[in-house]
Amino acid sequence: MEESGNLLFHRYPQSKAITSVRWLPSVSAFDRLVAAAVDDPDASSSSLEIHSLQPPNPDPNPNTNSPLLHLRSSFSLPSPISSLRVSPNPQKPLAAASTLDGSLHLLFLDPVNGAVVSELSIAGDRSFHSGVIQAIDLQTDGRDCVTAGEDGRVNLVSVGETGVDYKRVHESRGLASYTAARWGSVVEFATGGVGFGVQWWDQRKPGGLVSQFKGSWGRDSVTRMVHSIDIHPSRKHICLVGGSSGTIFAWDRRWEQQPILLSGVGLNGRVQSVSESEVWEVQYDSYSQSSGITSAPSTKLLPVMMCSEDGILAVLEQGETPTELLAEPCAINTFDIDPQNPSDVVCGLEWESIGLLMRGRDAMVM
Repeated sequence: MEESGNLLFHRYPQSKAITSVRWLPSVSAFDRLVAAAVDDPDASSSSLEIHSLQPPNPDPNPNTNSPLLHLRSSFSLPSPISSLRVSPNPQKPLAAASTLDGSLHLLFLDPVNGAVVSELSIAGDRSFHSGVIQAIDLQTDGRDCVTAGEDGRVNLVSVGETGVDYKRVHESRGLASYTAARWGSVVEFATGGVGFGVQWWDQRKPGGLVSQFKGSWGRDSVTRMVHSIDIHPSRKHICLVGGSSGTIFAWDRRWEQQPILLSGVGLNGRVQSVSESEVWEVQYDSYSQSSGITSAPSTKLLPVMMCSEDGILAVLEQGETPTELLAEPCAINTFDIDPQNPSDVVCGLEWESIGLLMRGRDAMVM
């Protein structure tokens, strides 16, 4: 356990590589569940693990008074997980996992112990995806899943109780590759890929694609790749984007070709950058309070959390100095903010560890 100010950080060493972590909706305040995508290259095995986070045992020594992380269940998958999402319904938890071999697995979980009770999948279907599915996202109700692949295909998957069906939204035929996807509403979603390009899709429109942004800033030596997208539920017109070379920007579709650069290299030179490496994940941070947003409508962005290849977990706010939460000696591959307890952040470290960051004065209390 490490303590700094009002932050507490707990490390839980694992025996396998952690490639993605997600909070599962909890039915109990005293037994919270975390889904982790794990990969063991030595054994050529990959799986989805469900861990429970429980209150610490009574101990007068504060240095050992850490929450307990227990492995509840493990479900084997045929290939390493490339993207992991979960539905927020605590009564019917659903985890969706895509893989490097182009398969999609929808895992229905027991809401109490987290065990997989049934599975629906699309596997071995080359007409679905013919390569790595780089990104997926689940609708809030878990009924629809968007998939975006290295092969340039974008698909919509309909999830039923006994089966799945899919339809092709777009086929680039090798002219584009998609690396990120995020729902904006029940009929709209965003995708991202090479060149810092971001696309907005609306199922109500012919062809689906209604607007796009083509990133054009940066020096020739700067790799331009979108790794992560987030969309705030109350501000769906703003896409938050994290990518290569420390780049984080917001694409406001009201001013489509004028991105708001938060970190990285811009057209007018370098802005304050919290990282110089790949930004693996970005999320709006509902726990951090913005200094410039009041009850009146505001054009200022909400606070943003990011993690990077060079081991940084930080919160950024437009026009403010970034707040560094963690600086690790290894990559932070993934993180997730608990939607039910946004002061708590779970993350996956390259050095085969799961981390728990607890913010606030009550950080020791679960």
